[in-house]
Amino acid sequence: MDPIHRGPDESGHDAAAEDARPAHPAALPERVAPAPARARVTRIVSGGLLLTVNPVDGSEIEPCPPGEEPPAARRRTPEERAEAARAAAVPAPPGPAAPELPLLERDEQRARLAETLTRGRSARLTGPDGSGRTALLDAVADDCAALAPDGVVRLSGRHRTTPGELLHELRAAVLHAPHHRPDHDGLRDSLAGVGAVVVVDDLEFGGAALDELLAAAPECAFLLAAAPGVPAPSAEAQIEEVGLPGLGRAASLALLEAAVGRRLTDEEANWAGDLWFESEGLPLRFVQAGALLRQRDRLRVTPAEFDAFGALEEAFGPSGTAPAAGTADAAPGPDPYEDPDIEVHEVPLPSLGEGAAPAALLASRLSRSAQTTLRFAVALGGEVPHHAHLPALVGDTHADAALGELRACGLLTPAGTRHRLAGGVLTQLLAHGYGHDAADRVHAAAQHYAWWAGHPSVGPERAAAESDALLAALAALLADTAGGTEAEAERRTTAVALARAAAPAFAAGLHWSAWERALRSGQEAARLAGEVAEEAYFHHELGVLAICAGNLGRARAELEASIGLRGVLADKRGTVAGRRALALVADLGREREPAPAPARTDSPARGLPAVRAAAPAPAEPPTELLPPVPAPTGVVPPAFPDFPDFKDFADEGPTVVGRSVTVPAPAAPAPRRGLAAGILDGTRRNLAAVGAGALLVAVLGTVVTLGATSGNDDAPTSGTVSTDSTADQGGAEDPGTDDGAPAEGGESGDPAATGTPTASGSPGPTTSGATPTATGTDATATGSPSTGAPDSTDPSSSAPGTTTAPTTTSPRPTSTRPAPTRTTTRPSTSPTGTIKPPTTPPATPTTTPPPTPTTTPPTTESTPPTDGDPGGTASATLDGAPTASETPVS
Repeated sequence: MDPIHRGPDESGHDAAAEDARPAHPAALPERVAPAPARARVTRIVSGGLLLTVNPVDGSEIEPCPPGEEPPAARRRTPEERAEAARAAAVPAPPGPAAPELPLLERDEQRARLAETLTRGRSARLTGPDGSGRTALLDAVADDCAALAPDGVVRLSGRHRTTPGELLHELRAAVLHAPHHRPDHDGLRDSLAGVGAVVVVDDLEFGGAALDELLAAAPECAFLLAAAPGVPAPSAEAQIEEVGLPGLGRAASLALLEAAVGRRLTDEEANWAGDLWFESEGLPLRFVQAGALLRQRDRLRVTPAEFDAFGALEEAFGPSGTAPAAGTADAAPGPDPYEDPDIEVHEVPLPSLGEGAAPAALLASRLSRSAQTTLRFAVALGGEVPHHAHLPALVGDTHADAALGELRACGLLTPAGTRHRLAGGVLTQLLAHGYGHDAADRVHAAAQHYAWWAGHPSVGPERAAAESDALLAALAALLADTAGGTEAEAERRTTAVALARAAAPAFAAGLHWSAWERALRSGQEAARLAGEVAEEAYFHHELGVLAICAGNLGRARAELEASIGLRGVLADKRGTVAGRRALALVADLGREREPAPAPARTDSPARGLPAVRAAAPAPAEPPTELLPPVPAPTGVVPPAFPDFPDFKDFADEGPTVVGRSVTVPAPAAPAPRRGLAAGILDGTRRNLAAVGAGALLVAVLGTVVTLGATSGNDDAPTSGTVSTDSTADQGGAEDPGTDDGAPAEGGESGDPAATGTPTASGSPGPTTSGATPTATGTDATATGSPSTGAPDSTDPSSSAPGTTTAPTTTSPRPTSTRPAPTRTTTRPSTSPTGTIKPPTTPPATPTTTPPPTPTTTPPTTESTPPTDGDPGGTASATLDGAPTASETPVS
């Protein structure tokens, strides 16, 4: 049983009887708010990216997934091309139709342009505004309709400052590929096989940009029309230049008669001659002059003669100066000069100034709707809204007919699929006060377009076709928002709403140049209005557009700005969308980076760039061993603490410094290179080794010099030292040895070597059967210590108490001798082995030795001093090589 919908079995009778019973009048259902219309979400494939245009949450972009690739573009059929041409043509506005005017004195230019296009070359038509460029382009396009396989394509170059947008419009006119906008390479590939006659009116660029346009479609012949101020083509461009001069006097009068629809009087002919001289034969001036003469004819005739029922006054006001739709211009009335039954009033001809600048005079004789339309056009900078918008803007249901009036008077000119004010009309109307309420009219137009562009029933193509008027309203709003009043703040808010509604429509309609202009204007308006959320939206959309255009640097900057603003607002959803797009920018940047070059084998160490990339760098020369620095001959330098060894800086062998041995002669040094070459070719370790060696030589020389000098000053007149005097006064400052250096002479370990006891405070070894005493050799005089050989003759050996070094060794004795008094010395360990004396004879002294006093050795025994006892025994020669001077007890 259903508690909501009860069946007939529940109440005991059938449904028919239930329905037949009269029902009580039910209450009217409550009105509920209509469900909001779904947002117009469009998916577009741009290159290898999938763009989702969402007017509510913002656009999203991602790599195109498999299966979403658009189908291959196909060529349009002739029927489809004809339908597209009719859609691209300027629609005929309602209202009185303009008279058909002949193309006078343009046969030469027409034939020349057609011939150029027939030969497959491009041509450029140059002429001022109002010279008839558009009319001549239409005539040449009709002549070349069957010339190319893809027909004739008409494009508008107004507000197109780069060739990219024109190329995309050309592709859309020839190929059928909905919701697909290829990248730069794909666009060139798709246009490579297109063969058409491309007619571009109001071209705004030249030079290199024009060369790019021609190179992108090599199989197309371009017919271009530009004003004289547009940059000229480059010298390399193969474009035929055709100038468009003014009309002659006869042709100007013929054009004026065609515009008036009758013959000119002598007075009017003279007036037209003066106008021709003033305007230099500009055709537009004679079209407008024809409109002035038609209005004069209507003023000369009583309005009742045209309309007895007063429809003229009801439609156009009490002035009754404008004809009703389809009455005056569609079916011209009788000629007032030929019909004697029509009363004619005298109306003077316009002055020459009014004929040269007739916009204000023509506008003053039009209907109120036409005048209001002109005011909107002036407020929008010359852009005229589509006739479908005029009833809403003007507030008159028949205001769409005003566009026909303006065109018939020569105040409008075609611009793509729409109209704009003719050349010079805007300036003339501004001079007569048509822009005094422009701010209010711009605000009203912007509010209307903001509602219209965001309505779901308006397709992207319609919004893109009205882009010029929308962007003009947006730019005019920004120009009037410099103050801080409430009205100006409201205008800024309206500008934000208009950009917010129009930008997604332009994106979905593939009019991306207008999309970018709307986004930039909206971002500026949001910044001025202080709407941070909307400013973040516009930054995000600009970043997405930059990704589609391949400008990754600008995309990164815009997306980072959007993420920062949305982070302030705590907009988590928008921040996530921005970070996704930013990650896509990073991925595309990595894909477009060039492949890294292979590793170079000729790079030096530490990754520095090679000086010569072609040839490999020379190998580092091997480290050479530096020769040892020889010590001064005959002088035993004091030992110093060991320095760390260098691998590439080694001497020929360790030099053993002993107390009673001479320095062995160094081996012949290997031939070495110069010092400068060694430093340049060596490494950092060689430099450190050379510096250390130089420092060591300097220190050794200084110490040797000081030791020799102090020994001559402090020593007694004898070469031997008695037990009652010290060996060297300066030796007490350097513990370890008499000369201030640690003893290293007894560490050789050669069992065959003989030597003398060390001069330390500890008991030294004694020899059995020999009395070791210090030699009398003066080290400072001879330059080398005594060798201690048995057969050597020493100049100081005549002194008593001098002996030679013993030749036998014995173990350490158990008894000790009394030690002579000595100043502070540090005990050291005596050597356990003996040093073998060298076999070379000592050097002969060159100076006379001083007299040597006899030293009497002690005869009494005493206990050896303990550690730290300053009375240690020591005797040393003056050259710093100490020898034993005491006689051991037998």
